[in-house]
Amino acid sequence: MTISKFTCGAFLLSLGLLTGCGEKFLEETPSDQVTDVNFYQTQQDAIQATTAAYSELTKEGQYNLSMWAFDIMADISVTGGDDGNDGIEYKQLEAFNIPTTNIVANRLWGGSFIGIQRANLVLQKVPDIANMDPDIKKRCLGEAQFLRAKYYFDLVRAYGDVPLFTAPPANQAAVSIPRTPAAEVYKQIEQDLIAAIDNLPPSYSGADLGRATKWAATGLLAKVYITEASQGDASKKPLAAQRAREVINNSGKTLRTNYGDNFKVATENGAESLFEVQYVNGRNEYERNNVGSAMNEFFGPRGANQTPGSGYGFNIPEPDFVNGYEEGDQRKAVTIWVPGDTYPDGGKQSARATGSPFGYNCKKWFVGKVNTNIWDSGLNVPVLRLAEMYLIVAEALGPNTEGLEAINKVRRRAFGLPINTPSARDLTSATADFTAAVLRERKYELAFEFDRWFDLKRYHGTQYGLIPVMTAQANYLRSLNLGIVRGIPTEKNLVLPIPQSELDANSGLVQNPGY
Repeated sequence: MTISKFTCGAFLLSLGLLTGCGEKFLEETPSDQVTDVNFYQTQQDAIQATTAAYSELTKEGQYNLSMWAFDIMADISVTGGDDGNDGIEYKQLEAFNIPTTNIVANRLWGGSFIGIQRANLVLQKVPDIANMDPDIKKRCLGEAQFLRAKYYFDLVRAYGDVPLFTAPPANQAAVSIPRTPAAEVYKQIEQDLIAAIDNLPPSYSGADLGRATKWAATGLLAKVYITEASQGDASKKPLAAQRAREVINNSGKTLRTNYGDNFKVATENGAESLFEVQYVNGRNEYERNNVGSAMNEFFGPRGANQTPGSGYGFNIPEPDFVNGYEEGDQRKAVTIWVPGDTYPDGGKQSARATGSPFGYNCKKWFVGKVNTNIWDSGLNVPVLRLAEMYLIVAEALGPNTEGLEAINKVRRRAFGLPINTPSARDLTSATADFTAAVLRERKYELAFEFDRWFDLKRYHGTQYGLIPVMTAQANYLRSLNLGIVRGIPTEKNLVLPIPQSELDANSGLVQNPGY
């Protein structure tokens, strides 16, 4: 893995511009002499500005410290960490007692809108750049469309109605707009992704590896459609199946034989990957907004000395989830440390540790001490994988021949079996509750990839929804008498609160009910 993914970065902050070019992807270097007026002049300017729109994905507002909270709000994990106020922002989410000042909710909102405005600047400015390779111009616009859709998809699922910006605000007054109905936000997301599919290339190589492709946009559109379908718009089911099928049949991607190869530095951006958040080993410091991932350190077994900072022990797999793995499911050993597991240095996972009274820890993002920097793993985070496309086909089509074969390919790989050969592990048309089976497969295939809360909430009003599932899990955890304060969600917990700071700054915003 090279130290520079894509190219040196340019950071667009609000209406101003920060530029920098060095060995590290997206390194911030302020420059008072560069503005959005004189910057967008060359092809290199366009590429740098487009690269900047990716940068919020790597930071605390997205995949470094926010997105993993959505597993803590679901039946995957609990906060962990130390006692007292350690990780209080995650404990608030776990308890479904979320103040409007919750740090995670604030970070996700702010980081997503920074990313959106950077994408909007690209879409506004790049079309007017002269003497630019038309294919590069088309690609830059497609990347910005994909990224704007990605950020808005996260926002609309997390908060419901949100302000919809399709151009950079011209002044402060233009920033203070009310929330747009979620249906309109979804319509814009669809439009952006359809445009991105036409603009993006099918693949990249060299320093551009990791940028959004046509198949990343197609895969995300399939995920958007299945989300809308499960929330009540049945017309989106065939569209979800169609787009997921396009990726499966035409992208050239394949399911890896070894599930664990999707989560290794040496094999990232590989055969199964549609889109990943790009991380590299960068600065040696405690920095949430660095070019490296903090998850190796945050999720490492606490005090076990298996990571540069000895491990913080957050995001702890809960027992009911661990016990739910079927016998022989190879994903379990990739995803979870269980008592007795051997560490790289020969030590063993304890049966009980600070923050983990069950003796479990999240293993999926573990790289150990290969990277010597604090809070700085180079392991990418897969956002879209081919396996999810198979599961979208299954969810959209139900237990017909194609739907069954789609989910069974994922299941066969999980048990180390040839994916194209029928197996005793296969689901059949006699499966009692196929929707439950698909959601269960998503739960274990995508565990600790931060989808589970979204899956539960999109099935609100059914037995698979957030409230019944999390009520049962809370009661189960309480029965263990281990002092875990898992709350029971209510209707208001189907969305996060709008940050209080945003309400104070924008009189046009209205808080979500119940907060």
